[in-house]
Amino acid sequence: MSTEAFYVPLSHGQFRATDVTVGPWSPSFQHGGPPAALLAHEIERVFPRPETRIGWIAFDFFGPVPVGELAVTVERVRGGARIELLRARLEVAGKTAMQASAWRLLVQPGRSPAVLPKEVPPPVPSEQPQEFFASMPPFGYGESLEWRFVDGSFAQPGPATVWTRPRLPLVEGMRLTPLERLLLMVDSANGISAELDLGSYSFVPVELTVALHRHPLTEWVGMRAKTVLEPDGLGMTRANLFDERGDLGEALQTLFVAPHDQAR
Repeated sequence: MSTEAFYVPLSHGQFRATDVTVGPWSPSFQHGGPPAALLAHEIERVFPRPETRIGWIAFDFFGPVPVGELAVTVERVRGGARIELLRARLEVAGKTAMQASAWRLLVQPGRSPAVLPKEVPPPVPSEQPQEFFASMPPFGYGESLEWRFVDGSFAQPGPATVWTRPRLPLVEGMRLTPLERLLLMVDSANGISAELDLGSYSFVPVELTVALHRHPLTEWVGMRAKTVLEPDGLGMTRANLFDERGDLGEALQTLFVAPHDQAR
């Protein structure tokens, strides 16, 4: 893989998406994971506050995000010493393609007693062949992460549990943060738990909501995902998120589902 990163910085808030951002739908469009991680990256870069942590971040997709040059702007919607709301917008050719809203909270060790889930995450499996959707050619985003399935697979319909780690930095020349590693993965929840053939149906997230009580502490991050579909074309995917030390939180996607000839 010759590409150095998902994004190349051009100037303040300006980036060029590389070919490893490409999703399975079209070579012209990015997968949702890289731009989601980029929006969180810019929120934390523009308004750095190491004594706080993002506990909730929600993304709205206004359409496919093209591969190419893009701009990200960030604003503080609601300031506060303990709780604040931030918003980031991703624009392509002057048009908003995606946005994120994030609640960030002051954290202080020992401020509250710990009440944590007792589920133990599955161990990370040994190295596996990297295989994707049987009906689709390989795509840059899929190959830019390492995938190790505990159960299920891209090619097998139904719920799945997978561990991942990125092979590349998000932004050229910058180290990945724990939150960025997680967000690079999460939007693929509906892909690993797909109930329909990708070659015949579109099941596209219109939003992604991630609620976290902790950010990752280990190199590997994982999720256990399940998709539910109604016969009228509305669907949802729910994912439990974890790292090697335990539970992190949950993610939810709302899906538009249709045969390809009705999705255009």
